[in-house]
Amino acid sequence: MSKKTDAIYAAPLQHMIDFQFDERVVSVFPDMIQRSVPGYGLIITNIGILAGKYAQAGSHCYDLGCSLGAVTLAMRQRITRPDCDIIAVDNSPAMIERGRELLALDTVPTVPVTMICADLQDVTIENASVVVLNFTLQFVPPLERLALIQRIHAGLRPGGVLILSEKVAFSEPGRQQFHEELHHDFKRANGYSDLEISQKRSALEKVMIPETLASHRSRLQAAGFSSSDLWFQCFNFASLVAIK
Repeated sequence: MSKKTDAIYAAPLQHMIDFQFDERVVSVFPDMIQRSVPGYGLIITNIGILAGKYAQAGSHCYDLGCSLGAVTLAMRQRITRPDCDIIAVDNSPAMIERGRELLALDTVPTVPVTMICADLQDVTIENASVVVLNFTLQFVPPLERLALIQRIHAGLRPGGVLILSEKVAFSEPGRQQFHEELHHDFKRANGYSDLEISQKRSALEKVMIPETLASHRSRLQAAGFSSSDLWFQCFNFASLVAIK
């Protein structure tokens, strides 16, 4: 099936509604994410490599906020430890339905995958060696984020990892402006118009709330992780790996 082009915000909208992962977004999501997130493909590939390194025999690996399952498939291709499985969770029925179709096309049958349509905060994390939040935490209300990270930490085995990718903010206004402008330039270079950039930003501003890297690191430490390292950053998009 050919990839559809994202044109959701190409025409002026009389009434702006908050962004949601509905059927419109699902149909163009691969195009949208590649054209909007710098280094997205590299992030996915390397999450697979990290999962291959840290997955432990007889454990669960979680992809929380899995969307169409790109991270799940990358992990599946790299995990070689025996008796591992992947639990992929998303609260969008349209995402899960399409994700299951894509999973069925995968030719790597060695790691079992269960895709669940549920709120990730309602999912029990247990016997885990790898947990991934790939651009997911930013959609969780800020006051609920620490409890989620604590729950993930509690469900991880010793030596297990949380891989956390996020759009990040900067406390210094000059740095914030610098990275925002570069991100907008990136989107323009990928064919988005100024109207599309503006309208999508308005749709996201109430549902996606970025934080600084310092805030993320402080929360990870407060939840009990022994260390956290920044392994990727391009403009205002970053990924950390935290070890229990």
